[in-house]
Amino acid sequence: MPDPLAAIDRFPRVRLGHTPTPLDPAPRLGAALGIELWIKRDDCTGLAFGGNKVRQLEFYLGEARARGADTLVTSGAVQSNFVRVAAAASRQLGMDVHVQLEDRVEGGDDLYRSSGNVLLDRLLGATLHPFPAEGDEAAADAALDRLAESLSGAGRKPYVVHNGIDRPPLGALGYVVAASEVLEQARARGFGFDAVVCASGGALTHAGLLVGMRALGEPMPVHGICVRRDARQQRVRVAQRATELAALIGLPQAFSADDVHASDEVHPPGYGLLNAAIGEAISMAARLEALLLDPVYTGKAMAGLVALVRAGRIAAGSRVLFVHTGGLPAIFSYANRLDPWLAKAPHVNP
Repeated sequence: MPDPLAAIDRFPRVRLGHTPTPLDPAPRLGAALGIELWIKRDDCTGLAFGGNKVRQLEFYLGEARARGADTLVTSGAVQSNFVRVAAAASRQLGMDVHVQLEDRVEGGDDLYRSSGNVLLDRLLGATLHPFPAEGDEAAADAALDRLAESLSGAGRKPYVVHNGIDRPPLGALGYVVAASEVLEQARARGFGFDAVVCASGGALTHAGLLVGMRALGEPMPVHGICVRRDARQQRVRVAQRATELAALIGLPQAFSADDVHASDEVHPPGYGLLNAAIGEAISMAARLEALLLDPVYTGKAMAGLVALVRAGRIAAGSRVLFVHTGGLPAIFSYANRLDPWLAKAPHVNP
């Protein structure tokens, strides 16, 4: 089988992140769940509070520089981690940045719209463009293209990172690299993993890990916890992104449809909205491991991991990898929503 990392070397890339990121044990949280738990600390990728988007943007901005772009144009939710890291990466490379903030979350208050990632976007000098549509990627991408056309007319050379799934999944290449990194770290410790758990939204992290693991001969399931769509829709999205990614690196048979796992038990009431399972997971991680999780992605992903263990879909005693994809600035924008739950959260004894 061809080396997937050798294939990735053909793609333009700029180095933005502090990698390899740590692989840390979480013994107290693992013991509470009845598993051996390890955390891949991609919250420690370094750039502007880090997160998984740093790995993805290394390839988008590599292509942008190869094309001679001077302005990055992209879109995301109001508290988008991708937007924040895109703004930071653009500034680090001397590029201008225009970002579209989509109003996806119901009931967002003034704190949600001004703190967390939004504050960092402004600090980084990104030009912010509001976008009212919820859940319509095609409309958001069309608006990005109109913005890019306007910038071109003003003499700029924009590079657009779209949200939709009708363009090559370049960002997922970063998580093929991450899969190799995880396996090297595990081998250095003399073990392997029984399962991997990550948040699954745009699906590039999920698809990249899946294709990377299979391309490197590792059979463990990669469980994606749905953060924006139900499991049926997300499985279709992950399968499409993974198929496209495998073709990009010349491994069209790298995975099968049975390899695509998506769980939506903790997804309701929807994207960016809290529930008791998310509150419990955030509290447990913080009070047992001092591990900070955000309400939108990692808190929901940890709640999904807990649900998989309690339902027996991840067996007791399994060695499980949880991919911490970052997103920590969003915690501050959710203070008003977290306070009522934390006030009644059960105390966790040392």
